[in-house]
Amino acid sequence: MFSVSHPPDGDPAIWTYLPDGPYESPEHLRQTLAWAETSADPLYFTLVRSADARPLGLASYLRITPELGVIEIGHIWFGVPLQRTTAATEAIYLLVRHAFDDLGYRRVEWKCNALNAASRRAAERFGFTFEGVFRKHRVAKGRSRDTAWYAITDDEWPAIRDGFETWLAPENMDDEVVRDGRSGD
Repeated sequence: MFSVSHPPDGDPAIWTYLPDGPYESPEHLRQTLAWAETSADPLYFTLVRSADARPLGLASYLRITPELGVIEIGHIWFGVPLQRTTAATEAIYLLVRHAFDDLGYRRVEWKCNALNAASRRAAERFGFTFEGVFRKHRVAKGRSRDTAWYAITDDEWPAIRDGFETWLAPENMDDEVVRDGRSGD
């Protein structure tokens, strides 16, 4: 995972708004991943390519509150080979679908640094509704952070799920997308 997330092949910009990283070495990343394996909240998922099981990124559920029916998707980073691909969209879809359809949550949240334009665009593209900015919400990497909040609720989910499934349907993939797994999104 180090090679897809750190130079020379990885994009160092993915670490700008994340609470951790970049890592000093592959061993440092391995140590962090060993810790992540033991964490229940956040609950981390390694995003792998089906063809060869190559790890290409991470995502997690966090602020897991089943008694209130609320869960957040976060700590998302896609290595360069996963960025802007059909597989990246499918990963988010699978996380949201599992939260609503299998686990029965009422609300799935997406929060990001208010300055992170790429994450904000992604949240909206994936069907999350912008709910506002929590000013001076936290300190991350020694900087004050305003946090943009987005959510999908269970009553919105059926229409959003239909949109994901239509977009991800095999008949909507042209030869180029199927061949290299990338899309313009």
